[in-house]
Amino acid sequence: MDRHHYRFAALWRLPAPPDTVYAALARVEDYPLWWPQVRRVVRLDARTGAADIRSALPYTLRITLTERRRDPAARVLESALGGDMDGHARWTVVTDGAGGSLARYEQEVTARRPLLRRLALPARPLLRANHAWMMRAGRHGLAARLEAV
Repeated sequence: MDRHHYRFAALWRLPAPPDTVYAALARVEDYPLWWPQVRRVVRLDARTGAADIRSALPYTLRITLTERRRDPAARVLESALGGDMDGHARWTVVTDGAGGSLARYEQEVTARRPLLRRLALPARPLLRANHAWMMRAGRHGLAARLEAV
């Protein structure tokens, strides 16, 4: 496998019905309101946006997101990613059977930013830990936002 290639996954248990969670995740421009590491999201057109993401590590990822699938019936959101990383990301939201939801996040990317490519081998465990920390913060932020509504 390419050393610049990454696969990430997370499962978020959230205290709201699946349609509510799906609607919150579909509003990408609101992510900075509840996800601390998503610093900025700007809509470029109806299907494309630009985001700045900065977690514990001292660098900001700049990515573009282009919507590939928005399926409210299946509660699936999928975007192509470009910029510092090329690949795709997908949210799938289902019921948890207890009145809440499970939101599964899957991401497959190849690092394009020169610094990330140079540090691919020595920093890989740190990049994975950074991503996991960011995902925990996102789950916590969205859970708090959903409980406040």
